[in-house]
Amino acid sequence: MPANPKYLTQSKWQRFSKITAAILGGYLVSVSFHLALASWFNRANIMITMAYTGFILWVALMVIAFLAKKAWKIWLIYLGMTLVFSALVYLGQIYNPIAK
Repeated sequence: MPANPKYLTQSKWQRFSKITAAILGGYLVSVSFHLALASWFNRANIMITMAYTGFILWVALMVIAFLAKKAWKIWLIYLGMTLVFSALVYLGQIYNPIAK
């Protein structure tokens, strides 16, 4: 049974933005989150765990991107989260240079 057209995104720009937010934005958030954890905790354990939890988090962020009404809002949220996690990576390298 095909989807009801009234529930589908009509704008090609919105569709493209949601797809890129899901793939690229979700990946950036997932990787920056795990790098932030790795800068404060045991790097080896976090990087090994990232092989599984990174993919699960990425898929969850993809689903959330397609559930959003406006693509610019989800891009704003994903870029904000990436910046926060990147700041945590930077602070972790300054205050905890050798996380074992």
